[in-house]
Amino acid sequence: MKKSLEIRSIRKSFGSNEVLKGISFRIEPGEIVSLLGANGAGKSTLIKILSGAFTEFEGEILINDQLANINSPLEARSQGIETVHQKINEGIIAGLTVAENLLFDRIALGEISRIASPSKMVQESKKTLKELDLDWDNSILKDDVFNLGIADQQLLLLARALSNNPSLLILDEPTSALSNAEVVRLFKIIQKLRADGVAILYVSHRLGEIDELADRLVILRDGVIQAIQKKPFNWNSALHDMLGLDLSDSQFGQEEQRGKDVILSIKEAQVFDESRPWSLDIRSGEVTGVIGLLGAGKSEFARALYGVEKFKSGTLEFLGKPFRPSSPIDAIRKGIFLISEDRARDGILEGWSISNTTSLPFLQRISSGGILNFGNETNLAMSMIKRLNVVTQSHRSTVDSLSGGNQQKVMVGRWLMQNSRLLLLDEPFRGVDIGARREIAQQIRDLVRAGNAAIIFSSDIDEILESADRVFVMVEGNIMFDAYLSDTSRSEIIKRMSEVA
Repeated sequence: MKKSLEIRSIRKSFGSNEVLKGISFRIEPGEIVSLLGANGAGKSTLIKILSGAFTEFEGEILINDQLANINSPLEARSQGIETVHQKINEGIIAGLTVAENLLFDRIALGEISRIASPSKMVQESKKTLKELDLDWDNSILKDDVFNLGIADQQLLLLARALSNNPSLLILDEPTSALSNAEVVRLFKIIQKLRADGVAILYVSHRLGEIDELADRLVILRDGVIQAIQKKPFNWNSALHDMLGLDLSDSQFGQEEQRGKDVILSIKEAQVFDESRPWSLDIRSGEVTGVIGLLGAGKSEFARALYGVEKFKSGTLEFLGKPFRPSSPIDAIRKGIFLISEDRARDGILEGWSISNTTSLPFLQRISSGGILNFGNETNLAMSMIKRLNVVTQSHRSTVDSLSGGNQQKVMVGRWLMQNSRLLLLDEPFRGVDIGARREIAQQIRDLVRAGNAAIIFSSDIDEILESADRVFVMVEGNIMFDAYLSDTSRSEIIKRMSEVA
């Protein structure tokens, strides 16, 4: 059934902090509205209200011009509202199989027995996967969902939402973990849903996606709608409304620097058994970008340098000495830090404050005689909050209560508060807005200009062009291209990314 969604004068406060200040707009059936805003603008809070996660607020929600009382996620679903949240861990239930996660809503409603046989679960799951044209085999469907990669977890949540035939679909950063091919497939599904009359609220920081999909923009800043635009969109005006800044193209990118001193030397390395050996040097004083599609081997490369995994072959020298990290502790002691691509699984501890999270990797450095100095911990967190412009009520606030972009600032910022000789950043800009991306990139640049080095691993070419001095293109575990950005072009990098290894 086709349904419209209207919100009227929505207000939401956390204590004395008013996050939403009278939000009103409408989505018609078959319309895609993009909710655009910087991190901390109130997007996640509004989504949680619409999805039934937050029930205490002022204002009204109307579906087909009728007042709707949405007091739980189950009630939202009964009204035809399906939400795919940015925080993947909020929808994944570790300890259950992939099949059980796919069918979780139907199991909870009693449509499928909780004690149904594994073969029954697999059979029903394959019907659900058809919506995304996924062909996962039985071994995947019977495995613990925790063993799925972040991209496949995202696809699982999308498949589960679509299987409920939503009339109102909310997508919060749905492509942040997907490959280009998966994004194309998702966009085809979204276009079909629009043609079928589904109303869609789409949230993304990728402006190209919004320009391609959206019919209207609703631009939010500091809990207030600054503007509503119809196509064709005026992006200069939209960015000004979103950030309160004039962000012209000339302000992006940095003056290229070329380092002289080799800080890390890699010889004849392999990240996959089937990939070819390759060698490269990382120099202090410059930011190196490693770009590649999903599955190219970027994360394996980063994790091998950090001691989580091992190269299949090859030797390393770090600061002129042989180096073979046996664990992350070994890497940290030598000044090599890793910011993981999956902050929810690898970085955030539920209920932990910003202070606790910031100090966690460096407890020995802020302790005396084995006793934690809470004053040092607080000062460290306060400095990080100021340095990264983290939007929060207090350093005591829990990290999981922050918006996705501010969570990412904390994940990056805590490692910037201690001196690293080599900083590894795996998808550091995932889920952050353009303004925050610039802030983080500048912090990375300040680090390397002090004589250190950084490697940014990303699948987004704009992130590399804006942040790096030098780029390596990785395909199927192989280094296919190496150039300073001033010696290459966007089209050349894209061409190399699409080559067969």
